[in-house]
Amino acid sequence: MIQHFLDYIAIEKKYSEQTVAAYRDDLRAFCQFLGWELQDYDPTKVQEGDIRDWMIQLLDEGHSPRSVKRYLSSLRSFYKFMLRTGLVKVDITRRIIAPKTPKNLPVFFNPSEMERALAFEDQADDFESIRDNLILEMLYQTGMRQAEMLGLKDADVDLVQAQVRIFGKRKKERIVPMGEALIQQIKNYLEARKEVGDAGAFFIRSKRDGSLVPMDKSTLYNIVRARMGEVTTRKKRSPHVLRHTFATTMLNNGADIRTIQSLLGHASLAATQIYTHATFDQIKKVYENAHPRAVKQNEQ
Repeated sequence: MIQHFLDYIAIEKKYSEQTVAAYRDDLRAFCQFLGWELQDYDPTKVQEGDIRDWMIQLLDEGHSPRSVKRYLSSLRSFYKFMLRTGLVKVDITRRIIAPKTPKNLPVFFNPSEMERALAFEDQADDFESIRDNLILEMLYQTGMRQAEMLGLKDADVDLVQAQVRIFGKRKKERIVPMGEALIQQIKNYLEARKEVGDAGAFFIRSKRDGSLVPMDKSTLYNIVRARMGEVTTRKKRSPHVLRHTFATTMLNNGADIRTIQSLLGHASLAATQIYTHATFDQIKKVYENAHPRAVKQNEQ
């Protein structure tokens, strides 16, 4: 019965050998829990409680919630196959709730790291240095995604209205304001770019043969990684970390979460709320300074 399912996903669904093997291993683990061989699986003798007991055992053995969720997913796919082919009349996995997997908190740079990274602006004396400084400043001040920055056109950057038009996921448009300092950096960049040429994009780079092309993903990533590597020991040093840093900085300085949601272009508020963890340390300090009962007696 299980072999029929594995043949189905291999032949009909055209899953890779690695994926099919992963399903086989997951289903074999459940069979071993039941005391059966893979070929002896009998759905008439399996109940919801058996699946729950298996999940509890997996967690007790040290498997992560993410791993247990994957095991359950494999079993659900198997039961959907049996239901569709008439091998079972009821899918006993449908009421099983998978363990919640903890969300990874966003990594972000602290203010002192950003100050050091942006201090190179005064040392910029060539096009690439001016461009690289602007990239960091723009990511930090607007919170735009890497792909959004790569898609910028000159017409999207409005120096008169002090705003930048960003096209996010599914081409959804949003407007993000810019400060005077950033506007001046953009003006300096555009002046420097006049001397090297145009390539139909706001940010450009030179190829080895000297020709100009729009900035690409790997070049942008390497610029951020190299610059931030000079001021921090953090392993994650990507444009997306600067997006996290933008959101965290805004929240720590009093911006409300709905505004952050709009600036980031999040469709759901839940996606933005993950940043609120960063404000806890600040809230704690304010509480300790403001509440009379929060101060230790020996400090009074």
